[in-house]
Amino acid sequence: MEKASLIGLDLRQSQILSEELNILLANYQLFYMNLRGFHWNIKGEKFFELHAKFEELYNDVQLKIDEIAERILTLGFVPEHTFSDYQKKSEIKEAKNVIEGTEAVSLILQAFKILLVEERKILKIASEAEDEGTNSLMSDYIKQKEKQVWMFSAYLQKK
Repeated sequence: MEKASLIGLDLRQSQILSEELNILLANYQLFYMNLRGFHWNIKGEKFFELHAKFEELYNDVQLKIDEIAERILTLGFVPEHTFSDYQKKSEIKEAKNVIEGTEAVSLILQAFKILLVEERKILKIASEAEDEGTNSLMSDYIKQKEKQVWMFSAYLQKK
């Protein structure tokens, strides 16, 4: 296995996975920053409910950021680590001065969609590469996020 990494995966496939994981990392970093802003700046009737929910979300995203970066390192590559690189690679864009709950939740749902599309892309590549570590990580993220989409969508529904 001349072209295999230390964990026994094809080096070329690992490189492709690392590139996609860096895109996911960039998206999560922008999402994290947006969530912090939503948490700090939310106002209005649902302040207490949303303030706590946004904190729960950004704490979860912070853990995922670390897991993704460590997975890139495990594959033998370097995770992106500058905000300018994140801005270039991220489909999620910064949300500035969002204070209204339904706007913040709508932006969260848009971010979830972007993240789910990228996670499914990585899941497919990981499956083809027989990379169970990345596959498992993406499966867990997708399952959790699909439930969050349902919950946040329900929050936006009118009575």
